[in-house]
Amino acid sequence: MLIPPHRLGFPSRYGLAGAVLSNDLERCDRVSKAFEAGIVWVNCSQPCFCQAPWGGTKRSGFGRELGEWGLGNYLSVKQVTQYISDEPWGWYKPPSKL
Repeated sequence: MLIPPHRLGFPSRYGLAGAVLSNDLERCDRVSKAFEAGIVWVNCSQPCFCQAPWGGTKRSGFGRELGEWGLGNYLSVKQVTQYISDEPWGWYKPPSKL
């Protein structure tokens, strides 16, 4: 029997985590893909691997923690351009004259 994804669990505005328990691995795969959650456990619950990104969906937050994807939340990007000639640049004086 095929169950529509919105009937699999209670409808929610949140999507932090979900779990699928079944001896039918194809069903587990199909159901885990249908879940709108940041992490889905299949035939287990709550293991967490620090190498894998993790985070919520919908109103359970945004961004990711853990893994390489999680690093982006703690980094900022900056561009620094340095003029290395001693020739004037446009209306700027040469660096040696500053």
